Amino acid sequence: MSSNLIILASNVQPLQSIPPPLTSTPRLPSSPLPTHTMVLHQFGPIRAFLAIALRLSAVMLFGSILVAGTNPDAEKLSAYECGFNPFGDARSRFDIRFYLVAILFIVFDLEASFLFPWAITLSTQGWLGYLTMLDFLVELVLGYIIVWKVGALEWE
Repeated sequence: MSSNLIILASNVQPLQSIPPPLTSTPRLPSSPLPTHTMVLHQFGPIRAFLAIALRLSAVMLFGSILVAGTNPDAEKLSAYECGFNPFGDARSRFDIRFYLVAILFIVFDLEASFLFPWAITLSTQGWLGYLTMLDFLVELVLGYIIVWKVGALEWE
């Protein structure tokens, strides 16, 4: 043990010179930081894609206006609703059940969309990820049962 210390101590070299203290700001490395134009240059493909998309959209929009023939008559200008003439006012009130079913569909559809990323990363999450998603699914099913028991999904 002591022989190892002597060998290590003999390899220590004294300091040749102490560097002078810094009196000015340190110099930057030889490669400069990216400038404003270099950063904007990296977004070139995105700008090209947006420019092409905008030009193509404008060409299609104005091209269809120029090429399409307009010949309005009474039949074309009349309201059409599922094969028969409309009845009643278009601004009439809807039953609240339409909105309730739509909101429930969005809620359950959105919650079900969380299952796909979880299934993709399940192998890396371990038991904690599995149990967390199991809790999420139990709460989702309980919510569905409550909505069903209340009668929000029933249509008269």
